[in-house]
Amino acid sequence: MKVGITEIAALAGVSEATVSRVINRRKGVAQATREAVEHAMDELGYERTTPSRLVAVITERVSNPFFADLAERIETILAPHGLKLIVCPAFAGGVQEREFVAELADRGIGACVFLSASNTLDDADPETFSILRTRRIPFIAVNGAVPGHDIPVFSTDDVLAASLAVDHLHRLGHRRIAMVSGPKGNGPADRRVRGFVEAMEKVLGIDAADWVIRQPYTVEGGQAAAAHVVRAGATAVVAASDFLALGVIRGARRHGLTIPDDLSVVGYDGTMITEFVDPPLTTVRQPSDRIAAQVGHTLLALLNNRDVPTGELLFDPELIIRATTAPPR
Repeated sequence: MKVGITEIAALAGVSEATVSRVINRRKGVAQATREAVEHAMDELGYERTTPSRLVAVITERVSNPFFADLAERIETILAPHGLKLIVCPAFAGGVQEREFVAELADRGIGACVFLSASNTLDDADPETFSILRTRRIPFIAVNGAVPGHDIPVFSTDDVLAASLAVDHLHRLGHRRIAMVSGPKGNGPADRRVRGFVEAMEKVLGIDAADWVIRQPYTVEGGQAAAAHVVRAGATAVVAASDFLALGVIRGARRHGLTIPDDLSVVGYDGTMITEFVDPPLTTVRQPSDRIAAQVGHTLLALLNNRDVPTGELLFDPELIIRATTAPPR
């Protein structure tokens, strides 16, 4: 038996016009009514056959070349299939992010990607994700899972990334190695710290927790961390982003240090700009090409009502050695 809006309306106890508005994700339907219709659709096995051709990407740092590059690569994969990407810059976990999602859900989107947005936070507002789940809009996440939601997640192996950086510096002869990472409660930052501490324990046999400095993921955050690095007498720094690494370099120079003679620095992300700074930055590159390809293909499958694997898929990063690392004096 083919299920249509007549059967859904009868089971939900609403008009066919209301069912149509819910199916097409239009405004003007009370939350309780919408949930009743969605429940009836689930019970009857109804699936939308004409999803929106719009895909939203929620991200905090469009100014960061890594996120801009990833969004552009995803767009390149989706465009030949008639899909269009909407990039929504919003502070992770903030009101604006939830409002973006609610507004786009009302206007009609086919899917949503959380690109290092509230999916990176330990205490993210669950309502943002509940809006999508209630509207039956599929969503996926990059660099951080969403607690309580069994969705596809694509992340760089942050623990391995920190280990690669520590191993490289250790092989150069460094023993006083500090880490500058993002704020506590940020999933990728915490995982990079865990990788750093575990690697330091493995290669040096020390508890390196006191060598970790937390700052925002900005150049200014790295610059502020440089003062702690200098006071600690570190000869090398593992930074949890390229922006943090560039800030550390700026701050170290203002303290009279030269790079890499007095201080070696390793960044993280590996965007193209790191080739052209002075000196070119040693960094651990996230595989944006492979992540974008997996995101794009998963979105296409979801929009065609095909089953996809859920859970977190980890991608191996790559150490790119340039001129900001050298043996200590």
